[in-house]
Amino acid sequence: MGAVSEREAPTGGTAAHGSDFLQLRPEDAPSGGKADWLAGRLRQAITDRRLTVGSRLPATRVLAAELRVSRGVVTEAYRRLAEDGHVEGRRRGGTVVVAAPPARGPKVPHPGRTASRSPFTGEPGADVFDALRAADARVDLTPGRPDLSAFPRTAWLRAERAVLAELSTADLGYGDPRGAPRLRRAVADWLARSRGIRVEPDGILIVAGTAQALTLLHPVLSADGVTGVAVEDPGSLGTRQHLRNGGLATPPVPVDDQGPRVDALRATGARAVLLTPAHQFPTGVVTSGERRRELLRWAADGGLILEDDYDAEHRYDRPPVPALRSLLADRLCYMGSVSKLLAPALRIGWVIPPPRHLHALTEAKRFTDLGNAALPQLVLARLMESGQLERHLRLLRARHIRRRDAMIDAVTAHLPGAVVHGAAAGLHLTVTYAADVPDTELAAAALARGVKCHPLSWHRQLPGPQGLVLGYAADPPGVLTEGVRTLGQALRELTRRSRSSCHRLPPSVTGVY
Repeated sequence: MGAVSEREAPTGGTAAHGSDFLQLRPEDAPSGGKADWLAGRLRQAITDRRLTVGSRLPATRVLAAELRVSRGVVTEAYRRLAEDGHVEGRRRGGTVVVAAPPARGPKVPHPGRTASRSPFTGEPGADVFDALRAADARVDLTPGRPDLSAFPRTAWLRAERAVLAELSTADLGYGDPRGAPRLRRAVADWLARSRGIRVEPDGILIVAGTAQALTLLHPVLSADGVTGVAVEDPGSLGTRQHLRNGGLATPPVPVDDQGPRVDALRATGARAVLLTPAHQFPTGVVTSGERRRELLRWAADGGLILEDDYDAEHRYDRPPVPALRSLLADRLCYMGSVSKLLAPALRIGWVIPPPRHLHALTEAKRFTDLGNAALPQLVLARLMESGQLERHLRLLRARHIRRRDAMIDAVTAHLPGAVVHGAAAGLHLTVTYAADVPDTELAAAALARGVKCHPLSWHRQLPGPQGLVLGYAADPPGVLTEGVRTLGQALRELTRRSRSSCHRLPPSVTGVY
């Protein structure tokens, strides 16, 4: 992200000047927190669309003079907005609004969905994530949300212009269903550098994210006699839904502090297992060396490992761990994407299947959509080749560490006694608590107070502790603190109600009090 510009924006267009800018009143600013006040007013104006994407802010010296504050106050406010990803300095173009948080207006129910039904009522159905996304909230702590405001728009546009300038007429026709050769080469280089995977470009298949990879695998696995895919427990509800939609059973494999228990995997009798060994979802456990060796022995006995390299690039307090694919090729299908690194909307990911499944997966991709759109593939390839994607990742890591630390501090302050899991990497934290309050009830109470999150029980098939899965990547520290404070208030209120209800019952009924 460029530095906040000190130049005055050119006249004309959407530039804003003068004392009428947002009707800011200098007398409203507190004596000791002028930068906080100004950043908050600007952030609110971006949220409610008084400042739209593309709008230019006044030069720092101009606004400082109008508000009769020091220029450092305005510079600090702009810096905070830039850090949050809302504005960007563009040299002669001034400081420009580049992203806005979601508006908090009324939600329109999805056709066929009952608007009043809570997503936390009953067993989560196939549309539960749509229902949660549609629910109105002031703070969204759902896991899996990357910081979309950090999307490198300027770098992407620059790469896109360069790609279009060199694109031949033939490149605009139907391409290889396996993906653009240039992107497959770039992915091969990226994985060799970052994940220790050696693979030829011809062994890579470009897909529309991990979700499509699983969909393409359904018939391939079934044709190979696989009727079920064992999954980690706790493990991703969404992944489990995708597998079941393909007619595959999902027997659970417990996860401990070393990773999935291979003895339990063997006991399921499953011939395939889906794993997130680099950063297990949702616990954050990294599969240990001994457990990896056990998994390789299981695969050598005829098993197939589906490796979802989930959040592998988002690590902070631990050294990198190699992908399982770097140790085993013939019995492992590797999957990755840029959904959390850039944006889910790009719908770009990759699969490295075992050689014996490559042809079948290629044919499945061919007859599904003839291959991903070529232009985004070529733009991504250029970002990878230029080193821009690695620079973007470094920016994200620094931002994520600040936000993760803010969430941990908030949990310590507002959820005393709660245990934080998976802090060393990823975009979320899992928090377990001892209170006798069902996590679905807590998540529902939080949503009623304007905060979204996932109950840990959504991601379980086996019994286990109550908890919440909280995403922190998409919001600045202040918003995260507000969200966790609300969770603490909801938990305390539910705990008081539970105790009050128990005290009103006869001792023979409660068995405790």
